[in-house]
Amino acid sequence: FIFIVVGSYLSNVQMSGTPDREDNVVLPPIPSNEAYEDDPPLWDLIVVGCGIAGSALAYAQAKAGRRVLVLERDLHQPDRIVGELLQPGGYLMLKKLGMEDCVMDIDSQKVYGYALIKNGQCVKLRYPMEGYSDDVAGRSFHHGRFVQKLRNLAATQPSLTMRQGLAKRIINAQGEEWQEGQVVSGVMYKTSDGVERVARAHLTIVCDGMYSNLRKKLSEPEMQYPSYFVGVIIKGANLPHPNHGHVVLAKPSPILFYPISSTEVRCLVDVPGSKLPPNLKEYLRTVVAPEVPEQLRDAFLNAIDTGLIRTMQNKQLSAKPLHQPGALLLGDAFNMRHPLTGGGMTVALSDCKLLTDMLQPLPSFENALATSSATADFYTQRKPMSATINTLANALYKVFCYTGDRAHEEMRAACFDYLALGGIHSTGPVSLLSGLNPRPSVLVMHFFMVALYGVGRLLKPRPTLKGLWLGLLVLVSASRIIFPIIWSEGIRAVFLPWLAPKPSPAVAASLPQSMQHKSPAKGACQGGKPAVNVAAESSSARS
Repeated sequence: FIFIVVGSYLSNVQMSGTPDREDNVVLPPIPSNEAYEDDPPLWDLIVVGCGIAGSALAYAQAKAGRRVLVLERDLHQPDRIVGELLQPGGYLMLKKLGMEDCVMDIDSQKVYGYALIKNGQCVKLRYPMEGYSDDVAGRSFHHGRFVQKLRNLAATQPSLTMRQGLAKRIINAQGEEWQEGQVVSGVMYKTSDGVERVARAHLTIVCDGMYSNLRKKLSEPEMQYPSYFVGVIIKGANLPHPNHGHVVLAKPSPILFYPISSTEVRCLVDVPGSKLPPNLKEYLRTVVAPEVPEQLRDAFLNAIDTGLIRTMQNKQLSAKPLHQPGALLLGDAFNMRHPLTGGGMTVALSDCKLLTDMLQPLPSFENALATSSATADFYTQRKPMSATINTLANALYKVFCYTGDRAHEEMRAACFDYLALGGIHSTGPVSLLSGLNPRPSVLVMHFFMVALYGVGRLLKPRPTLKGLWLGLLVLVSASRIIFPIIWSEGIRAVFLPWLAPKPSPAVAASLPQSMQHKSPAKGACQGGKPAVNVAAESSSARS
């Protein structure tokens, strides 16, 4: 019996020996359903992208009985150096979506909080978990294993079709390339056999990740590139505080450590700027290694010499959504923040749960304008969670980076010492970080409490002109950090979402009623046929 169980497990887990992969446990690729003849003429929902957001939303909609087509460019296990820490708030959303088992059987590790390290001093910050069940905590893991578990669960739904294909463009009701003012009626995609095909749907959700080639059709993006992450895996080392993420306030920017399996620790070194050092290994040895805690330094140096060094450019994306009837934008395709706080998956899963709740009352998505009206609040209702995590991540990154400026360094030191006070001074900020208390007003309050705490220290034991001037500079520095971030999120959307203007689907109000309902012309756009045939049939139908 034991041999049968072990043999069955090994048949489903492949050991990868390729030198460019970090994870040697590779789950099988999801089978691509290429039975095009079984495709309906019109899907209820097309999901472009099957990462965290795409898998979760597709599963929820298929579970509700919708006919869902999922298009993913590569159904093999991804291999990334971020998306490895799920905050407790994200785990709660995973539970609400019924997908919490996806963190099981991948050697994931529970995370109970953070250890903040500066100049050899350490502050331990625990998540405020009172009132939650024992399973609620952060989770850290190999990103690819988690994604494959999500995809596998989604693929179990009988009304869901998983297909490997690259979405090239969105289309209108005639199967032609979509233009501004038209209802989005599906996508043109390229299959694994190189053939371009058309799939039509009542609703198209674009969540094709950070490299999305469709986001500009559905939003006005503003992208920033603040830094790079350089990642290595440390083996055979114990963190100073087990089951905690570790943030080192190093010079010139933070270093992160967290467990991703029972035997591995991920180290992410932030390198600020738009370019990496020409000799990266030498930079890690001479600049970064002296900043690494002594307990981890030898293991870190060994990982540099013997392990794989991976890099990824960090992106910050704020986008003004264009609420086109028949389509919505989700996940990293729509919104990204600095990955310092590990909040991306929490925002994605929260958005999926919100959108699922908004779509649930609709008997169908047939009327594009009715569906757009039902989801018009999505981009504003998501703001409390997304804006809190986005603002916290981007603001903390700027605070934690060393600049050499005296006022900024006072703010940096004040932040560390403020959290060290404990009580509300630590539980408040950590509740925001964890996604358990997504309230922008609480974030701004604590941010300026940190600044005022720093000012107060400068006025002791008695105020001086130098202390007053430096205190003023600290407040100015804090304002320059927080206010541009809030401005990019939208002041009304963040603090007064009920007063924020909603994206209007009225652009299609003048379209014919048949286009609003997206009823296909006879013979037009059969989902499984090559695009060239679809276009010909559409042309014939119109004539």
